[in-house]
Amino acid sequence: MKHLKWLWLALIVLILDQATKYWAEHILGWDGLIPILPIFDLSLVHNTGAAFGFLGSSGGWQHVFFVSLATVISIALIIAIAKLQSFERHLAVAYSLVIAGAIGNAIDRVVYQYVVDFIHWFYQDYHFPHFNIADISIFIGAALLFAEAFGKPFLNTKQR
Repeated sequence: MKHLKWLWLALIVLILDQATKYWAEHILGWDGLIPILPIFDLSLVHNTGAAFGFLGSSGGWQHVFFVSLATVISIALIIAIAKLQSFERHLAVAYSLVIAGAIGNAIDRVVYQYVVDFIHWFYQDYHFPHFNIADISIFIGAALLFAEAFGKPFLNTKQR
């Protein structure tokens, strides 16, 4: 139960995610483009699918599916955080990041029926799909869990 305090991290990331998406949607705008580097810009995209637009043209059922999935995963991870042992705070951090990202994108799906993406990397004709803070949070949380799975606990200060 003591690791539930790490949900503050999820709340901070969620607020940052929603604030940047609001900025992208209302300030950057649909025709806005802010070049940052020759390989990086900020530009608005509405993603009706999952990662990389997967299932984006599936007729709408995917919104209910992805919101339901995010809800179930978030509840399961909160329960998992509550059951962690005292030396497993590193897992609480990773789970909190995944929760923040899942909820952030689920909010978009409920409010807009799409996910607001605006971070864009590219090189010449290659364009990496747009993404957002929620996606970054999920990626970092998953990477930390991956590292844990292969024996590299990242914030564990005590021996197991």
